[in-house]
Amino acid sequence: MEAVTVLYCWALMLSWTRICGALQVSHGRQLIPAPGSTAAVREDTLKSHRAVGSTGTSGGLQPPHVEHNSAYSKTSSANPPSHHVPQNAPCFVSDIFAMLREALGTDGDLRNNSLAQFAVCGVSDIPSDSLFLELAKETSRDQTHGPDVLHPTGVLMSAEEETGVLTLTFDLPQSPLPLLNPVLLLAFEHPLRGPNMDVTFTSQLLDPNTQTVCISAETQYIPLTGKASEGNVHQKWKISAETKSPDMKQTLKEILIGEESGSNISMYPLLLFSRGTETRSPASHGSFLCELRRFLADVLPRPDSPPISLDSLHSLPPLTIGPSSSESLLAGLMNSSAPTVFSFSGGPSMFQVHRGELALPPALLEELSQRLEQMATHTMEAMKEEEGADRATRSLDRLHSLCVFPKAEPAAGERQYRAFLLLKALQTVARSYEVQRALRATRADHDRPPRSNVCSLRSLTVSLERYLVGPNTAAINNCHGACAFPMLNGNNHAVLLNSHIEGGNVGERAPCCVPVAYEGLEVVDLNEHGTYLTIKPDMVAKECGCR
Repeated sequence: MEAVTVLYCWALMLSWTRICGALQVSHGRQLIPAPGSTAAVREDTLKSHRAVGSTGTSGGLQPPHVEHNSAYSKTSSANPPSHHVPQNAPCFVSDIFAMLREALGTDGDLRNNSLAQFAVCGVSDIPSDSLFLELAKETSRDQTHGPDVLHPTGVLMSAEEETGVLTLTFDLPQSPLPLLNPVLLLAFEHPLRGPNMDVTFTSQLLDPNTQTVCISAETQYIPLTGKASEGNVHQKWKISAETKSPDMKQTLKEILIGEESGSNISMYPLLLFSRGTETRSPASHGSFLCELRRFLADVLPRPDSPPISLDSLHSLPPLTIGPSSSESLLAGLMNSSAPTVFSFSGGPSMFQVHRGELALPPALLEELSQRLEQMATHTMEAMKEEEGADRATRSLDRLHSLCVFPKAEPAAGERQYRAFLLLKALQTVARSYEVQRALRATRADHDRPPRSNVCSLRSLTVSLERYLVGPNTAAINNCHGACAFPMLNGNNHAVLLNSHIEGGNVGERAPCCVPVAYEGLEVVDLNEHGTYLTIKPDMVAKECGCR
């Protein structure tokens, strides 16, 4: 009986050993470097983020499981490189689509200022039938969507010490759709800011098999065109990369693999491909919010002051913006002149799935439509005087197309919601433009006598925290100038105090130029629970006086 028991236990242990070994291999934990090379093994556990602008084939913006061997560097075990999710992760993919649209000129070719951004060596290096160029054209034609996206589920990176050749293996998930015009895009959160180098990528899955890119300080994306394949096919893209310059081999390794000594470069590989004739789902709120974010960043000033948190400010109780909102509340907000900022406090992973709707009565819906058209036209005219007007105009056109109401049927609740947000954003932009025009007019009026140092309202713009959808600034104004007689807007106390000091009593505090009237700042907070409006009272100085 004891022999039978021992034999049974031995068999059970052997079975568990085999099962555990199989699980290790199936999850990619047991990877053997190729002979003559050292493989870099890197593993990060990151929160998954859905990619804005991608469709159902895209699970989310999450740097893939990246592996390299600890033998790759003496410091790898103590200070391994990490792949942090980009700060603007919710809009990372959507921003790439926007860059693709802006990369094309009116002639259908890449703009000269986009060549370096996408590591293109020259216009002559892009054939007319280039898959990357076709993908950019498709993205430009489809203003509300972009290509479909697949995120590699794992990446194996290795480097041969003697030759400096890097090998990148991308484990791609199955796609229900055929991969038409596939482009493997090696994306970086910021431009590389490094030296110039020519890099050659080689793979049987690339088309052509060998492709050369020119990396420079402006490079942020490296596109590699691939071969089309059928759907529901599990693929591993194995690509080698090398540079002929011996001095650049270590730099290339830091860019593509990362350096254990603390490199802050993070690469995010994405496979972009065309859907072909397949119908697309309607554009998501995430796409709209990302476009709104880019638009506000383009058209509003950017001060260099440190960002200020809105959470530290006194607020009135929040009000819900949704189908149940009262008509009087929404009408009041539509007619309000207070500046508005849009905050997303729900975390990056909730950005794409955020939903918002309104149920406006017909009269108020018609008013919203008319006011939006008027404000969009007014903003278009005002933007003509500003730098970068073409890009901002195209962005506003895309936003407007996501909000326009159909004439043959009632406007959907989502479109009402977007139209309301866009109206509030354009009101803020118009207000900012008025301030900027007044400042330019003052500087340009040479016949005007020099501005006296009398207490008066001056423009002041401050930076707000970076998690805001936009704008990341607020024009709060400030008061400057002297309060000597005749003082501006002084009350009885200030007049008597000034007379008392002029009588020789210099030990007292003199009247100061301070704001005496304010208006609030409207904060539209979008989170996983809905949309809320919070008023930050006494935020923007409107009038100055001596006190």
